[in-house]
Amino acid sequence: MIFTFILLAMMSCKKEKDVTPINLGNDPNFTIISHNDDGFSDFPKKVEIFDIPIYAVGGVEDLKLLHAANVMAQYLDNDEDGVIDNQAVIDAMIANKAFMVMWKSENDLDKINPPSGQIGQDLGNDETQPSFVSSGMTGDFDASLEEVWHIITNAGFAQAYPNVFGTNIGTSLADAMDVARGGQFTSIPNPYPPNAWYTYDDTTCDYDCMAGEYIYWAMSSILGAQANRLNEIDHEWTLNTKEKIQQTDEAVFQLLTAEQYKFPTVIPDGTYKR
Repeated sequence: MIFTFILLAMMSCKKEKDVTPINLGNDPNFTIISHNDDGFSDFPKKVEIFDIPIYAVGGVEDLKLLHAANVMAQYLDNDEDGVIDNQAVIDAMIANKAFMVMWKSENDLDKINPPSGQIGQDLGNDETQPSFVSSGMTGDFDASLEEVWHIITNAGFAQAYPNVFGTNIGTSLADAMDVARGGQFTSIPNPYPPNAWYTYDDTTCDYDCMAGEYIYWAMSSILGAQANRLNEIDHEWTLNTKEKIQQTDEAVFQLLTAEQYKFPTVIPDGTYKR
């Protein structure tokens, strides 16, 4: 599990942003810039996507940083018309000062100290695999599809619709998860009930974390990202296609395909075309 973290560091004074381009790469939509944002001095590269920053250490490849930016843009503007699909979600992300950090070594995560109250998510350079979707969902999995989705759900959907997509007990999402796990478990059961199809067993993942992972597994399967991965993931999740979810997990299927929430319907491939 790559965890989502809410950072509660001491608040410090904001400095003026330095928006000096570092490397335009070959991306038509996003520019990598330098900055002096408080708390991220060891992550000198930054890209902003609809006012949401992704910071990166120097060892992160520009290609992969720009790929993550495009994936975020495609999740938020899935029809790629230049307009956010669900304004309430991006408003919640901005209000919660959502950000991502990209690391080359996990030790890089010890070097961030952002101001209080920001919701963040990490993504590794080496686990970011830009060719996964374009090669027909084959080869090494692209972790940006998961980690970018986590920040959008945790800082966006869960905050904009807390009674529906909140990760605490009693929300619509949590109620669906309780069915998928075969019960309402605040700790990992050993074993899971035989009728469970969501059997995540990382003991560091609490109930809220489990709900965050659940919406990722369900959404990515509906979008087709897990179709070729059942042998890799069935110890955690067995409904790896849209058809399986529709047939077995009707509650989460109805939530994630409800028109009012404007969830993505196409898996991001990292080539945002607005």
